[in-house]
Amino acid sequence: MKNIFKTIMVLVLPLLLITACREDADRNWTTPEASFKLHDTTLGATVLYPSMENNPYILTWDKVAGASSYSVVVSSTEDFATKAVLGASPTNTLISSIGELNTAMLQAGISPYAPSKVYVRVENGSAVSNTISFTVTPYPVDKPVITKPTAGQSIVLDAANPLVTAATVMWTDYSYGTDVNYNVEIAPKGSSTFSAAGSTVNTKELAWSNFTLNDVALKAGLPVGVSSEVDVRVTATTTSTGGTITKVSDIVTFKVTPYQPAYVNFYLVGGGTAVGWNAGGAQLLKNTNEVSEIYTYLEQNGEFRFLGQQDWGPINYSLNADGINDSFKYFNTWSSNLEPSGNENMKFTGNSGMYKITINQNSRDITVTPSSVPTLPTNVYLVGSIQGWNAGAAIEMTQVGDGVFEHTIVIPDGAEFKFLGQQDWSGMEWGNIHTGGNSGFLGPNGDNNNIQYNGGGNTYVITANIKLGIYKVTPQ
Repeated sequence: MKNIFKTIMVLVLPLLLITACREDADRNWTTPEASFKLHDTTLGATVLYPSMENNPYILTWDKVAGASSYSVVVSSTEDFATKAVLGASPTNTLISSIGELNTAMLQAGISPYAPSKVYVRVENGSAVSNTISFTVTPYPVDKPVITKPTAGQSIVLDAANPLVTAATVMWTDYSYGTDVNYNVEIAPKGSSTFSAAGSTVNTKELAWSNFTLNDVALKAGLPVGVSSEVDVRVTATTTSTGGTITKVSDIVTFKVTPYQPAYVNFYLVGGGTAVGWNAGGAQLLKNTNEVSEIYTYLEQNGEFRFLGQQDWGPINYSLNADGINDSFKYFNTWSSNLEPSGNENMKFTGNSGMYKITINQNSRDITVTPSSVPTLPTNVYLVGSIQGWNAGAAIEMTQVGDGVFEHTIVIPDGAEFKFLGQQDWSGMEWGNIHTGGNSGFLGPNGDNNNIQYNGGGNTYVITANIKLGIYKVTPQ
């Protein structure tokens, strides 16, 4: 029996020694007994705000004989498996701040805006104090970090696949205890003028389609077909009872090559136009490749914008100016008689009258210039091959609306005609815009030619809408 007892003692002692060494090497394996006392210090607040960051937070504890250095640590768990250092002190007192405590809690993995139980203790070598704990809600201090695109990455946009994802912006950030709004922006390298490039709520990534990134790149003024350096940044915005906190990431610079998109249609609508706020009757501008244009009436201080269809959605076009809805921003430059109005429209500040609106889709420029015939006529007359080109005997048309005149007549093949504001060639005149043809758009003196129409000897109603800048020939 004595030999058996000795054998058991031999086996047990090494196990005890191993366990003791393991706990001594890593106190986080267990919760060790406190060997000195940390005095409980309350925060005085359960929710922390940036305005508190300089408020003092002082901890005291009993001295440890012979100790020359203490470390105060913070953890989200009672076993201190993951911890962060709040501070170090050569005495039994640590004078820190609410801001430093808030940062240590975040480093320990506690989420901003999430009420969490926090554990604090003091360590001196192998000795630890008792643990104090409290429930508190920290605030964010660090900014998002962009991980994609990477610096120097080159993205060539594909016009043939506009809806395919061209790139995805990704970033790291806290796991928040509340909603966080992320706004992604780009700008030409070194510029302080950033353009909105999309947003998310809570999600830490944003996919850019070829169309989306191309549209933002063009709004930022980047040249088509050229690889240009672009800065991207992500802004995180959170709101609590303590106010709004905004954190802006560092800039990452990458390269993008935009393409020239297919030319789009512009439909004019607005209270300052001949159409009014009637989206279903919005007036299409004449398109010739990159140029869209029309001679039309604009009212002083009247508001208007352009639609991408004869409906309010989905596409709207307005000035790329502060305060305008991001999805409406299109025109990078505009003439001095235009200015943003509200968050959707532009306002015309010139005198009421007839003007030419010209849009260059390549440069995204819009200009409004006076027409050579600035006022609306009292009468309109029809002149042309259908009556012998005799201006003195030009046919008076019937006024059917404000600036709108009609006449019913038989039109043969090869007919050509114009509209006059008097029965001679000395005053107002309108014809097909720029050159001879049948575009449906009117041009005034100096910017028109004959309207050409093959009528086949049938009867038609010819309508000249001088105010809107269009004409039509309707079979009867």
